[in-house]
Amino acid sequence: MAVTDTDLRRLAASHQIATEFWDWKGRHSQIPDSTLVAALAALDVDASSPAGVAAGLADQERRAWSRPLPPCVVTEQGQDCRVEAHVTAGAPVKVWVECERGARVEAHQLDNDVPDREVEGRWLGRASFQVPGDLPLGYHRLILHSLDQRVEARLIVTPPWLGLPSQLGDEQVWGFMVQLYSLSSRSDWCFGDLLDLADLAVWAKTNHGADYILINPLHAAEPVPPMEPSPYLPASRRYVNPIYIRPEAIDEYALISERRRRRVSQRRRALRRLLADDPAVRRDEVWAAKRAALADIFAARRRPARQMAWEAFCRAEGQALRDWATWCVLCEDFGADWRQWPLQFRRPDSKEVAAYARAQAERVGFQMWLQWVAESQLASAQYRAKEIGMRIGIMADLAVGVNPVGAETWSLAAVFATGVSVGAPPDAYNQAGQDWGQPPWRPDRLEEAAFEPYRAMIQATLRHSGGLRVDHILGLFRLWWVPQGAGPKDGTYIRYDHRAMVGILALEAQRAGAVVVGEDLGTVEPGVRDYLGQRGLLGTSVLWFESDDEGRPRPPADWRALCMASVTTHDLPPTAGYLAHDHVALRHSLGLLTESLADEIAKDVHEQGAVIGLLEREGHLAPGQRDPHAIMLALHRHLASTRSRLLCLALTDAVGERRAQNQPGTIDQYPNWRVPLGGPDGRRLQLEDVFTRPEVGELVEAFKQAQAQAQAPAQARD
Repeated sequence: MAVTDTDLRRLAASHQIATEFWDWKGRHSQIPDSTLVAALAALDVDASSPAGVAAGLADQERRAWSRPLPPCVVTEQGQDCRVEAHVTAGAPVKVWVECERGARVEAHQLDNDVPDREVEGRWLGRASFQVPGDLPLGYHRLILHSLDQRVEARLIVTPPWLGLPSQLGDEQVWGFMVQLYSLSSRSDWCFGDLLDLADLAVWAKTNHGADYILINPLHAAEPVPPMEPSPYLPASRRYVNPIYIRPEAIDEYALISERRRRRVSQRRRALRRLLADDPAVRRDEVWAAKRAALADIFAARRRPARQMAWEAFCRAEGQALRDWATWCVLCEDFGADWRQWPLQFRRPDSKEVAAYARAQAERVGFQMWLQWVAESQLASAQYRAKEIGMRIGIMADLAVGVNPVGAETWSLAAVFATGVSVGAPPDAYNQAGQDWGQPPWRPDRLEEAAFEPYRAMIQATLRHSGGLRVDHILGLFRLWWVPQGAGPKDGTYIRYDHRAMVGILALEAQRAGAVVVGEDLGTVEPGVRDYLGQRGLLGTSVLWFESDDEGRPRPPADWRALCMASVTTHDLPPTAGYLAHDHVALRHSLGLLTESLADEIAKDVHEQGAVIGLLEREGHLAPGQRDPHAIMLALHRHLASTRSRLLCLALTDAVGERRAQNQPGTIDQYPNWRVPLGGPDGRRLQLEDVFTRPEVGELVEAFKQAQAQAQAPAQARD
């Protein structure tokens, strides 16, 4: 039923909940009452009755006046900022800024004609202040003083423009993208790890000239089986999954007894025998063997300097790390779903949890140590990448959400909405819509927390990387909330403070010297890509999706310069599979199409044919040539001739892999995130095999030649 209650619409809009939207076919849709009521309930607003709606509207008005200062003000450097304060009517008031590095800056009071208002028996007045725009970048304190009242809020000054790091100059740079877990070597534990990543970076730069490696999110998963296979559904985005640790590379491995070293080696050999012919990545088996080995190494005495380094890491991470480690140990004792734990353990700040952590101090310490080791090996991978000349090095990936039963929803429960999950409305590639099963941030609680959970997550992800890809960056503007028990079609958009969230992201990236790439594919509301470009964040362009307003393939000269461009993405099959329409056949077999297989295949043939025609006109493909390998080379030549500043080659394309890593809209119907890297025949490849495969060199050489040819005319003009 369409929305008819005007007050309900007003209440929803005051909480940034959309009451209407335009779908992927350009059709206007009204959001049902039931969806609005469910979205408001997730924000603790009872709109199930007219009385509840009226109370909700009154509460919104009261809240705006009852706060002396907004909890957080985010602005751009160079722009004056207006701040509204509320104090006892007629009382004198001063507002000033105490900067991150100690300076004090006075705010200037402005005239306003807003009348005083009675709020809960007290008369309040509004005072307006202007904060000067020449404040330094950073996290400052906004102070209000009136009568005997002193109130503090956070003032965050962000860079108006991020752009590309200076080390990239004006050149177009490129790198490989890889799902790290899928890429194993002859010396790892049947699972791509951080030493494999370092070795891959060295090979990519020294043999082919790549400047970065884009990897899947390394976010931490639950420590007990079954481990969630999706790197985009983590238990925590602040910490690293210790499954990526190489045990033998830990300093203390050399200090353990000969007996324990033999035991570590035996576990690794037994695991490799067990999984030698397995067609899938087996996280549970890998982690069981690796965890036992890591426990043996943890038992070794650390050199004094190493002990001091570990303790310093723990102090710097503080309570957040202790909460993470405690959650891990509780999972081992009570299972991975904290909602099923004994009641006294469901809140991290309970006295029972504190007593439990003290009683299990050794086990909690082990989990904290794992994070220190993982951070150290990730830092080493980035150091090696930069040491051999990569200008970006490791490009991390940030997931859009978290597992609903994971550590973040336990330790930061107040910041997450309940009764709803994040998803996406129907689009051309998922015509039933998507429900990702992830609880969303509450925009109101994020602001009240001065965006600290978001800031900490960004800082942790950027700590040892030269770039950051933000999955579904559109979620910084709005997210599609799906009420519990409803289908993805029955959701609605909730708007976030994108100026604040993009600004904080830019501030942290600038401090880290990193480039930021936003994945801005799918249903994109007008103005989003322009805004990201204005703030100096790169977008994402995938060749198959690049078309003009008439639906024709976009010529190279018309591509965005400020973006990372690729032929494919992890949500599509590698190019060999895409050309064979594997993605259409797979979606048909899983019941994800709303139109017939024949119609979808015909549509795909038409779309691919349009791209192939452009390849012929651009001279990248001989007329009439339809060999899939020749087309793949031509697609990468076309990519190299675009204006995009960052180009990305899928390692799967380079080795001839055909299978997709992920089929959106499915969980176990397809082995998502469990497909090991293979060649054209689907047989598993080792990292050492990748180093010597001639197909890799052929693809990279074709790509680089086209890149040089495209850049030559511009250099000649200069």
